[in-house]
Amino acid sequence: MAHPTTSLQPILWSADVTKLDVKKDRWYIIHQVLIYGTLTEIKWLFQTYGIKQVTHVFVHEPARLYSKKVFHFIKNYLLPLRDTNLYEEDYITSLYGPIRQRTQGRI
Repeated sequence: MAHPTTSLQPILWSADVTKLDVKKDRWYIIHQVLIYGTLTEIKWLFQTYGIKQVTHVFVHEPARLYSKKVFHFIKNYLLPLRDTNLYEEDYITSLYGPIRQRTQGRI
């Protein structure tokens, strides 16, 4: 079982990195590093998983953990998804939970 580098412990704060498996826990690791990682940590992510697998997890296994700015940065600049339509509501959250489209009756 391969573990993430211990330098990722501050980003993967909800788990002990020595108990994480890079294959079994890839969803958690990929999303956490994309959201909170520095360029050095994102480089580790791409070296560990490859751009295709990171992109696959981002697109096909979304997490409602991203701020709007981080989501757009990752989609449009970090991953090759600039021309791909993704549902923001599958990714973007606020401090109080997922952001939902407001209708006139909910304003």
